[in-house]
Amino acid sequence: MSLSFERLGFAPHLVDYRAALELQKNVHREVVAGERANTVLLLEHPPVYTAGRRTEAHEYPDDGTEVVEIGRGGKLTYHGPGMLVGYPIVRLTTPIDVVRFVRLLEEIILAVVADFGVPATTVAGRSGAWVLADEHGPDRKIAAIGVQVSKRATMHGFALNCSNDLRPFGRIIPCGITDASVTSLSQETGRLVTPEAVVARMEQEISARQDELCEQFDPSGLPGPLPWPTAVS
Repeated sequence: MSLSFERLGFAPHLVDYRAALELQKNVHREVVAGERANTVLLLEHPPVYTAGRRTEAHEYPDDGTEVVEIGRGGKLTYHGPGMLVGYPIVRLTTPIDVVRFVRLLEEIILAVVADFGVPATTVAGRSGAWVLADEHGPDRKIAAIGVQVSKRATMHGFALNCSNDLRPFGRIIPCGITDASVTSLSQETGRLVTPEAVVARMEQEISARQDELCEQFDPSGLPGPLPWPTAVS
């Protein structure tokens, strides 16, 4: 069964983070139960800070900005308009290898950004995709990855900086990293590259690697509408 891609909303139709989190949980339950195919949610969020399990108290914004605490790995990060956010909710093959799953996501992102003229790479000991130090500045992160695995199925995923404002990262220590910076496709290429300009290429690359990313299975019934939460607190 092929992956199902769901484009939930792109600027100006941004998707509330808490609503998307509840949707992830609902889709996760259905994928675990075999009722829905492996699914990738793709979207843009309004501005929001999220804290993974390893976030320390001193890393939170000191100005009272709201932070949503979630169960993914990693530390504090920012999501906002202009970032292509992807939530692969998929069954992993056994034996479960979360590190391998993250490495595959990195390879997918590197292939996509290369097509837009950005020679990104990985950095030992640090997840995500990076542009290495050059005459324009130090090592800088162009995509973040943070995943959670429960009952053999993943949640959360990646955020690729496309055309987003980078200033909100300056209010935190992004991903707990103090000796590097952040960047975007638009900043690196010198032209506007929006999430909508990238999403089809991202879907293509994820689809091409799906046999490596996840277990293939046929869901037990016909795909129903996405199980959006009826209420979000």
